Amino acid sequence: MDTQSWDYYRTFLAVLESGSLSGAARRLGLTQPTVGRHIEALERDAGQQLFTRSQRGLEPTDTARAMKPLAEAMAASADAMRRASSETRDEVSGSVRISASDVIAVEVLPDILAPVMTAYPRLELELSVSDAVEDLLNRKADIALRLVEPSQAALVVRHIGKIPIGCFARQDIIARFGVPQTIGDLMGRPTIGFDRELSYVRDVLEAFPDFAVPGFTFRSDSNLAQLAAIRAGCGFGLCQRPLGERDPALTEVLHGQIPFHLPLWIAMHEDLRRSPRCRVVFDALVKGMSAYIGRSVKGA
Repeated sequence: MDTQSWDYYRTFLAVLESGSLSGAARRLGLTQPTVGRHIEALERDAGQQLFTRSQRGLEPTDTARAMKPLAEAMAASADAMRRASSETRDEVSGSVRISASDVIAVEVLPDILAPVMTAYPRLELELSVSDAVEDLLNRKADIALRLVEPSQAALVVRHIGKIPIGCFARQDIIARFGVPQTIGDLMGRPTIGFDRELSYVRDVLEAFPDFAVPGFTFRSDSNLAQLAAIRAGCGFGLCQRPLGERDPALTEVLHGQIPFHLPLWIAMHEDLRRSPRCRVVFDALVKGMSAYIGRSVKGA
């Protein structure tokens, strides 16, 4: 039995993620006995157990945990090969995987990508919605929109600009609690913000150490949840200014007093610069995100 086949490691990852043979079988469209045989074969090769049974399901052993990043690298390579093989030479076709943060992926990218899909009907898009920095060198994504400057070599990188941040609230909230004149006036008013400091939040706070962070009355790790809370009328909150400005129900307060901004880069592996499918999507993202930032900057 050839346990070097990607199929066995795909099964291994599915068991890791689902915590059971049956869950992995459903995910992969295999039978449970087939999944069990794959794991048994890998365990024979390893000379030890990869999973132990517990009340929570199958728990990975230390060996399985050590194998996980290697299997994930194989998965990324297999996905990249699939996307590359889907492309027709000299034609914009096939699949492109894009990585972006939650707010940008949900609130901004659909309007940018819809015209691209209309213009190129044989193009397929995969959108990875995450604040994690996906590895472009190992092809976990073809193109990434990042809020931190890419440090990896062998990348095509465009610095798009800085997304301004503003303080917004619904008009009924402003009528009820009044217009804050300074950042300090947010104290005692209902405010929306982060539950824990994510990496880019720490970077911003370090850049502006004198900024007084209010004691938030609505807290969430999700930027999308914070934006939804602002729209629902939970209080005053910070969000990307282009998003707040386009919502007629929201009004900006403390204009010019919020020192925060989010730098934005778009990057892809340099080997993909001659790929028609990736080049078209990369250029559309650069143009679309530049316009997104530019509209708000011009209105400042």
